[in-house]
Amino acid sequence: MELRSGLGDKAIQDVIQTHPEIGGILKHYDIGCVTCTVGVCLLKDVVAIHGLTKDDEAAIQHKINSYLTAKGE
Repeated sequence: MELRSGLGDKAIQDVIQTHPEIGGILKHYDIGCVTCTVGVCLLKDVVAIHGLTKDDEAAIQHKINSYLTAKGE
């Protein structure tokens, strides 16, 4: 997964804290890690381990990158 600003290599709790909108994107695909209290998994791993289709992974990547572009990142 190729995410802008190195976001894929950041812990999910840090991503959600900085960009809560990304939590909404993940929830749309039934990725429950958004509410995890441990939250140390990397964003790219969180998406990969949920067994999503390649199309869904590509859609998540596109939506997150589009969001980051709109935020100027």
